Amino acid sequence: MAKVIDFRTTPDQYRHWKVEYHGEIAHVIMDVDEQGGLFDGYELKLNSYDLGVDIELNDVIQRMRFEHPEVKVVLLRSGKDKVFCAGANIRMLGGAEHSHKVNFCKFTNETRNAFEAAEADSGQKYVAAVKGACAGGGYELALACNHIMLTDDSTSSVALPEVPLLAVLPGTGGLTRVTDKRKVRRDLADIFCSIEEGVKGRRAVQWRLVDEVIPNSKFDDVVIERAREFASESTKENISRGISLAPLDRSMGESEIQYTFVNVSLERKHGRAIITLKGPTDNAPVDMHEFESQGDQAYLLKLCRELEDAILHLRFNEKELGLWIFKSEGDSTKLLEHETLISSHTDHWLANEVCQYWKRTLKRIDVTSRSLAAFVENGSCFSGLLAELLFSVDRTYMMEGEFEDDDRAAATFTLTDVNFGLFPMGNGLTRLQTRFWGAEEQVDVANSLIGKPLDAEQAEEHGLVTVILDDIDWDDEVRLFMEERASFSPDAMTGMEANLRFAGPETMETRIFGRLTAWQNWIFNRPNAVGPSGALQRYGTGVRGEYDMERV
Repeated sequence: MAKVIDFRTTPDQYRHWKVEYHGEIAHVIMDVDEQGGLFDGYELKLNSYDLGVDIELNDVIQRMRFEHPEVKVVLLRSGKDKVFCAGANIRMLGGAEHSHKVNFCKFTNETRNAFEAAEADSGQKYVAAVKGACAGGGYELALACNHIMLTDDSTSSVALPEVPLLAVLPGTGGLTRVTDKRKVRRDLADIFCSIEEGVKGRRAVQWRLVDEVIPNSKFDDVVIERAREFASESTKENISRGISLAPLDRSMGESEIQYTFVNVSLERKHGRAIITLKGPTDNAPVDMHEFESQGDQAYLLKLCRELEDAILHLRFNEKELGLWIFKSEGDSTKLLEHETLISSHTDHWLANEVCQYWKRTLKRIDVTSRSLAAFVENGSCFSGLLAELLFSVDRTYMMEGEFEDDDRAAATFTLTDVNFGLFPMGNGLTRLQTRFWGAEEQVDVANSLIGKPLDAEQAEEHGLVTVILDDIDWDDEVRLFMEERASFSPDAMTGMEANLRFAGPETMETRIFGRLTAWQNWIFNRPNAVGPSGALQRYGTGVRGEYDMERV
């Protein structure tokens, strides 16, 4: 039986990261336990990482925002001598299943996106203090920081050596961030990505690969000095304390995963998962003081944490469940009261962090390689924030009219202000702008419907759902849809959905995930990389990989 990968962790369980808090400045120290690999068969030498290392880093980033909002500058450092980070562990990549490699690369990039955006979203600036070799995914860790400092000595350099060494690519954002974020000149980037030894010292600054290079004798002092400067320049408000994030309660059975507000039904025979989100049972807090006093038990925060955990669990542990169906149940009025409290107080640090968390989690859904559908059934509560799910999925089906022997409230949903800007996609647009790309007048019409419960006929008229079905047709039509989806090639579905979900302008983020989907799916399947004589298999043996030199 395959090992179940658990994304829940706490600081007392960390094996690979040390975090020190000094008021406005936090030190996040990468000190990977060589024997702490998530799977057997490899050692995590030279601060290399696997999924387990990144699960902990994701937890560090999350807790930094909620538990330590007083932090304004985060120093990312190495706990090893003469090495910052050697990147993703080669033995792990060489031996992992293809699906694991692709999911791993996607998760690591989502993690990097999270701390890259932390300055704009949460006022927390990440600074990479690079001492020693910083290669491959290690340099990608630095690239995602807001500022990179490199020590000037004989052992410290930055490198993206995947092409000459491994016959793969720095495709977890590396190439894209070099050109789009660092704005490295194309010909210099070509040289940089073609050499094993990387670039050191003054040349790294000249090529824009780092922001500053500092003599080794002064490095530690200048790093602290720079962190203090950044903290003093920060416009982030001074916050005395955060809230604690307790471990999530989750029970797992053979065919069901249960949280407090999320339930996942695993229908393996049919290749699908049904994800049901439950509305709040309690009234919304009366003000932000009460909201903050609820801590991690506040409804919208707890729901988001549970939904994110379910998404990650399904991605990695239930790879043959190719269709995810989102449902909801509960009182829309109560849901909107909870939403209104945080959406009208986004200047409050905790309300802002909950909103940013929802933005990140919805983006996880956008880039998930599964067919996604939503069923707006009687008794559902897909309103406001949860209506974003209706516009995230590939298709939305909605019940129309009364259904026999169904005494639940008729299916409706309500748009609110949050659907028009609070949760942008990776393309910088709202999901409604993406849905109606090239027809901006339909977005304006949808905006005029804010606050009005929409029944099936109205939702279809305004293009807000895909199909509406009455009592006679509902069961047969949704069954046919689910059976059809399960019959298609999963490879074709992944390609089709990834192409269709991001209409409109490209951004660095959409390019990263678009290229990630194409490159990793293709290159990591090629014998030149993963075959018996491929570069990943021969890495470290002293024998170069054997390549089929045909260009296709």
